[in-house]
Amino acid sequence: MALVGLGVCGGIGAYKAVEVARLLQKRGHDVRAVMTRTARRFVGPLTFEAITRHPVITSQFVPGMNADIEHIALASGLDLLLVAPATANVIGKFANGIADDFLSALYLAVKAPVLLAPAMNTNMWEHDAVRANVARLEARGVRFVDPGSGYLACGWVGRGRLAEPEEIAEAADAVLTPKTSLAGTRVLVTAGPTFEDLDAVRFIGNRSSGRMGFAVAAEAHARGAHVTLIAGPTALEPPAVGEIVRVRSAAEMHAAVMDRAAGADVVVMAAAVADYTPADGAAAGKIEKGSAFTMTLARTVDVLADLGTRRGEGARPVLVGFAAQAGDPVPAARRKLAAKHVDMIVANDVTRAGSGFDVATNQVTLVTDDGVEPWPLLSKVDVARRLLDRVERRLAAEPASAGR
Repeated sequence: MALVGLGVCGGIGAYKAVEVARLLQKRGHDVRAVMTRTARRFVGPLTFEAITRHPVITSQFVPGMNADIEHIALASGLDLLLVAPATANVIGKFANGIADDFLSALYLAVKAPVLLAPAMNTNMWEHDAVRANVARLEARGVRFVDPGSGYLACGWVGRGRLAEPEEIAEAADAVLTPKTSLAGTRVLVTAGPTFEDLDAVRFIGNRSSGRMGFAVAAEAHARGAHVTLIAGPTALEPPAVGEIVRVRSAAEMHAAVMDRAAGADVVVMAAAVADYTPADGAAAGKIEKGSAFTMTLARTVDVLADLGTRRGEGARPVLVGFAAQAGDPVPAARRKLAAKHVDMIVANDVTRAGSGFDVATNQVTLVTDDGVEPWPLLSKVDVARRLLDRVERRLAAEPASAGR
């Protein structure tokens, strides 16, 4: 039996949290409810107390509570912190480290997994500030049960309503009983851009944030794999995995990957590696401003193609590449699949809204020898989950000893 902290925030969806608590108990879990001030305007604490058979925590200033530093004591015992509904306000607090009530202080103190079920107006859910906060939390490993579409309390029709209680309870169970399907497997993931220095000040780069690669690394780690993450320059906080290697240039990325790929069962090349670098290397000092100048660029080494060549006809490691294109990405993905001797290409059109660099979502097409599989617009976390499901099928079909 797991101990679940159920955070309830202010919104009409708070009434569904009562059913979430009941479903968690039916699954054998012990539930402690934490209600924000505004949540108590929608549902009374007595309701949760009757359901959970525990006092409901409504404030960190209740007399006697601070004798045990209650938010620390509860945080140390939790197996999961679940917030349903999670408002834009609490998502912003969690993302930015604001601890001005019991629930937000509990989030900062807890070491257990965190699962949020957002609920809010459609425009709020789609606002850049909320999307950025969600992306920041996902990069830290926080999981989400995405809101559903339909009639909202404000009278609008759209995405933003709290997911159904059964869906939330199932997601909580999935976190509490994580997959171990990749236990004993070694997975190498690359993420982010590379920077090719022009001089001591300037460089050639790209818009990759590393979110997609980080999501793949985090999901592989959650499934029990030993993960090596090779990351180019990115401002995002990397997930906690077995090994993190920082690189800057395409040459450094190539060296790090080739050095570590030999022992890997899976290599996922999600990084946006530069195709060109200054032919004569970076200029000494700073190139002073003046009239136009000419610089010759040379092709960088193709990391994924080198991996395919080195593997030859073997089955391991399973090789997954990414193809970011402007326009229909499938023809280029098919060419790369054949030319680079890899198993899967994840292709996307970066000109599509919500499907490019530095956003929390992606709409991709998986291209393999078996055909073309278009996926809908998903969070990058969900893309990572689907991708690793396909990788697991490939691993099951190819014995580890094959080709080694």
